[in-house]
Amino acid sequence: MELKDKTILVTGSTDGVGRVVAERLGAAGARVLVHGRDADRGKATVAAIEAKGGKAEFLAADLASLAEVRRLAEAVRARTDRLDVLINNAGVGTGGQGAKRQVSADGYELRFAVNYLAGFLLTSELLPLLKASAPARIVNVASAGQQAIDFDDVMLTHGYSGVRAYCQSKLAQILFTVDLAQQLDGTGVTVNALHPASYMDTTMVRRAGVTPWSSVETGADAILSLATSPALEGRSGRYFDGQRESRADGQAYDEKARRQLRSLSLELTRQSSTTAREKHS
Repeated sequence: MELKDKTILVTGSTDGVGRVVAERLGAAGARVLVHGRDADRGKATVAAIEAKGGKAEFLAADLASLAEVRRLAEAVRARTDRLDVLINNAGVGTGGQGAKRQVSADGYELRFAVNYLAGFLLTSELLPLLKASAPARIVNVASAGQQAIDFDDVMLTHGYSGVRAYCQSKLAQILFTVDLAQQLDGTGVTVNALHPASYMDTTMVRRAGVTPWSSVETGADAILSLATSPALEGRSGRYFDGQRESRADGQAYDEKARRQLRSLSLELTRQSSTTAREKHS
């Protein structure tokens, strides 16, 4: 993809692999919408991009609040009349050993809310803009760490662990990817998910008490491939392990499970199925 003058939103792009992705996109000529919670880190990321001749703006939002997710979408729409790529990268890690169950501003299990539900809502809010900019791409940064969703206890009120919460939220992203790809067929908007790299050298990994295995540059290469590679033009609903197409947990390919997740997600984000169909069609 020719990146000059393309507008790209990267959530969670003031640190770690998201920042590397944002800086590389800016250096390649894209207009980057940088997202994060911390204004100082946001300004520093924008300054780093501009220092290399790139264009960037910072948009602050805490994705643990659905109201802030909606405000982020409004801010995007206010600043641009096109969106060529949406990279849902922001996330919360496992929390390490002994992590206690936490909830979002809306009362939902935190990792499910931030890692999955925020991206589900943000994507839905920005779909009309993406479709108007077609061909456009959506990249969901998931993980090889996946655990089937227990629809009787999605919020993990029983037998909670940070690892379980994280792995469930990441598989939810992939179910969403496969489901959305089918709904967007023929619109010119593609959506794919990936595990960028194992245990990258990020704040999230270090806080979990894990010794990093991979560099953020390796993960950034994989994310940028999904966002820009000509080889992926028109390909949608796929899961990649790094830059290699792979298979996710079997639940991702279970139509009933995807339908259950879609219905639950619309309910939790207070969207009607009619409104959602209008955005997706």
